[in-house]
Amino acid sequence: MKTVRKREAHGRSFAKAVSWRIFASVDTFIISFFVTGKISLAGTIAAVEVMTKIVIYYLHERAWTVIPWGHHSS
Repeated sequence: MKTVRKREAHGRSFAKAVSWRIFASVDTFIISFFVTGKISLAGTIAAVEVMTKIVIYYLHERAWTVIPWGHHSS
């Protein structure tokens, strides 16, 4: 029997990366504020990590789409 592998569109992977970063960046901001006690520094930390982590997460998602482990066809 031929196995059909489901693939995720690049746009979907990117949308997931952006939505995740929104939630994760709020978390980073809160943690940074508690550690530094400064809103402006916490905001700077959160802003910088948004850019790097979107790219890293997107690449991570795309890498996992080519790994057949855990994919099930209907």
